[in-house]
Amino acid sequence: MSESSLPPPPGAGAAYTAPVSDAPPPPPPMVSVSNVTKAFGDVIAVSDVSFTVGPGITALLGPNGAGKSTLFRMLCGLAAPTSGQVRVLGRDARRDAEVRGRIGLAPQQDALFDRLDALEFVSIAAELHGVAEPENEARRVLEFVQLPADDPKPVGSFSKGMRQRVKLATALVNDPSVLILDEPLTGLDPVQRRRMIELFVELGESGKCLLVSSHVLDEVARLGSRVLVIAQGRLAAAGDYHALRDLMDDRPHRIRVRVDDPRPFAAALVERGIVDGVSIATDALLVDTTDVDGFGRSVAPVARELGIRLREVAPTDDDLESVFRYLVGGR
Repeated sequence: MSESSLPPPPGAGAAYTAPVSDAPPPPPPMVSVSNVTKAFGDVIAVSDVSFTVGPGITALLGPNGAGKSTLFRMLCGLAAPTSGQVRVLGRDARRDAEVRGRIGLAPQQDALFDRLDALEFVSIAAELHGVAEPENEARRVLEFVQLPADDPKPVGSFSKGMRQRVKLATALVNDPSVLILDEPLTGLDPVQRRRMIELFVELGESGKCLLVSSHVLDEVARLGSRVLVIAQGRLAAAGDYHALRDLMDDRPHRIRVRVDDPRPFAAALVERGIVDGVSIATDALLVDTTDVDGFGRSVAPVARELGIRLREVAPTDDDLESVFRYLVGGR
């Protein structure tokens, strides 16, 4: 192409028109929280939190008392923010009954009618939502969460895992677009937890928006990569789960080591450069290392060489609390 055939630059000669993209605009967020604060008297439960969420699973991570449940109550329209704006599907759930009908909530509390069986309990929820055939829909969602609809036992006699599934069925009975699940994996054994996560993934892949709270980092790793971290009522971090893990990997990991004779063992670890630091607690060594794999390969040979019995090697900061410590700038 000759120089004369090139289009003129913007502002020179003929007017320059930017190429038009054929890509469709991104869909609007299903959940939008803008500068939201919630105060109870002098107590600030949620402080100036903003985020948007689309289809799929988003994990809300935070310890007890971080403000997760308060935030969920505002999303469902059960509480009004002191300031800021909460929108679900573009509307205010507190003022709009129609959008409340498109939200499913599984609360953290086991607030079930213990004398009812599962079918009766979920059918009542369906009736309250105005579902056309409440019992049929209750049977459908109970089957989805793998509970027998015709089990005559009252829900008060159910195990923790079964009660969690009853709550999930109740949240699903109105076929919601947005699911708010507050600590739904608490009290489940590994098999139950795996199955519940599989259900969440299936729902997310169907186009529903799931906000799932947890205080266990390992659970979040299984849920997916999108994470909102809430600490002391504030949004401490948001983004990809693996990026949050990288925050931990940039700093020393702390490992608890129990041995019969801690002082010479600690001295050997430091002298050989195996650890970045070590302190002797009441009943164990607390080791800091940036090379977890190298430490794991070295700790047993050192114990054998010294003739010291190694009783325990366990991470103490491979959890949510350590991520919070890193995010706020200290251990």
